Amino acid sequence: MEQERKMKTGIECINAGKVFITPEGEHEVVRDLSFATKENEFLVLFGPGQCGKTTIINMIAGFEDVTSGQVLADGKKVEKPEPSRGVVFQNIALFPWMTTICGSDIHVFHGTHPFTSYPVTQGHEVSGEIVEIGENVTGLRIGQQVTIEPQVFCGKCYPCRHGKYNLCESLKVMGFQTTGTASSYFVVDASKITPLPDGIDEKAGAMIEPLAVAVHAVRRVGDVRGMKIAVLGAGPIGNLVAQVAKGLDAESVLITDVSDYRLALAKKVGVDFTANTRSRNFGDAMVDCFGPDKADVIYDCAGNNTTIGQAIQYARKGSTIILVAVFAGMAQTDLAVLNDHELDLNTTMMYRHEDYVTAIELVKEGKVQLVPLQSKVFPFGQYQQAYEYIDANRETTMKVLIDVQDTTGITL
Repeated sequence: MEQERKMKTGIECINAGKVFITPEGEHEVVRDLSFATKENEFLVLFGPGQCGKTTIINMIAGFEDVTSGQVLADGKKVEKPEPSRGVVFQNIALFPWMTTICGSDIHVFHGTHPFTSYPVTQGHEVSGEIVEIGENVTGLRIGQQVTIEPQVFCGKCYPCRHGKYNLCESLKVMGFQTTGTASSYFVVDASKITPLPDGIDEKAGAMIEPLAVAVHAVRRVGDVRGMKIAVLGAGPIGNLVAQVAKGLDAESVLITDVSDYRLALAKKVGVDFTANTRSRNFGDAMVDCFGPDKADVIYDCAGNNTTIGQAIQYARKGSTIILVAVFAGMAQTDLAVLNDHELDLNTTMMYRHEDYVTAIELVKEGKVQLVPLQSKVFPFGQYQQAYEYIDANRETTMKVLIDVQDTTGITL
């Protein structure tokens, strides 16, 4: 009987294969893999980088579905992660989710993101419900609605040691440099989970991450109470930056864009002034809205040579410019004017936990509106159609959400 117990099969792969779909077509990572481990045996996967080791581990853990064949654990088909199998985390929570697509995701989809390579599982703006909890987790419960912070940081470098883990020297972000959340279930360290209060649904919860980006950006100048704020770019982040500035008691906010649709949406959520810079000079707009002293702070949420050029050219001397957007390519800026006008040009990078807390408070208090920014929801099986929709409707699309629990269009 003891001999029979020791010979019990633990993990078994039967002709398992995995193919990722990329913009360049199918990318086969694992082909016809078969092996079986017995209970109490150790198996070591050894091979060069990018040969498929991580993908195999993810299939065994249940993070990735197999494309062909089967993976079995204790004789049962692996269909989802479980705290008891194949996971090195000590503190984990497991949940299905809803996510949104951001501008950086689109760059990944088109193969133009400078810091991401294939294969990669996308998804970093996420919310969901905890369905399983690791044995060492405290303070969380099954059924709880949560969002996550997708940063993976070392905790040892100078920024990490001084509380600025968003600037970690080896920072990775889920969905870009490490596995994202675009799967039916996702395992994450419990320290990255932030519970959502009653009244914030899964759609709003998935938008806490970009809202935290806006909170961190606005706070880069400290307390904005009583300030006059100009925001260049009325896309999702620009809209949220404008709303956060208002929510944190800025005196008044001007937002600019070349899209009348986005400017009308900004007015709908309470932004004081709007200006279409196709037909109206940015400097004149600031004077008209704020008077001759213009803006105290300008936030560039578009990230191109035109907008950063406008900010430098028309900023009040001695004022501050914050670059929020990921800049598209090498910048061409007038440093002579920047220097002569003694302008403070600063930047912002992601967020920290306190920004998540403030973001949730702003939504709960009704100071930030998220529903008007939710353009469309696609089921998980139509992920690619969601990208195609965004490409075809750039000017009128703000946030597209993916409902992973809706499996319409998925064939097994």
